[in-house]
Amino acid sequence: MKNRKKETIGGIFLIGIGLLVLVAQFGQMENLGLLFLPALGALFLVWGILTREGGLMIPGGILSGIGWGVYAISGPYANVDGSAEGGIFLMIFGLGFALITLLTALFTEETHWWALIPGGILATIGVAIMTDGVLLDVVALAGKYWPVILIALGLYVIYKAMKEHEPEEKYIEENLK
Repeated sequence: MKNRKKETIGGIFLIGIGLLVLVAQFGQMENLGLLFLPALGALFLVWGILTREGGLMIPGGILSGIGWGVYAISGPYANVDGSAEGGIFLMIFGLGFALITLLTALFTEETHWWALIPGGILATIGVAIMTDGVLLDVVALAGKYWPVILIALGLYVIYKAMKEHEPEEKYIEENLK
């Protein structure tokens, strides 16, 4: 029964893609092609929600983020130029990754928290591009000096390991006397 449901949803997904491509080829609406990626992303998201499979929400979130980002800067209501375009695109693309985390938290057994990392990085860079000033310099500095965080983390791990083993060594020394 479970396989039948997945196969039926897969068939509906294929029909949806076919309809999208057919409408895009023969449709007379201007900018309809810009909605192809968001619609494809929505199909993956709905498929993932219906089957409760987080793996399908990954391409859904990514395609939705890319598609809506392109639509925001190129669509009929777009009124941006210059570096703002890149910033807007990256922020919306980052939101697509956040959508993966949100939907897997709501509809699956396992939440994909990892998606917040690339999404957060993309959104932060997008905001930095849009502010075109101090924040961009901060991002550049972080990109150069992030290994310092690894060094500090390594020192902390070593310190914690030595501190945890210290009582054992004293106990052994006291019992051997």
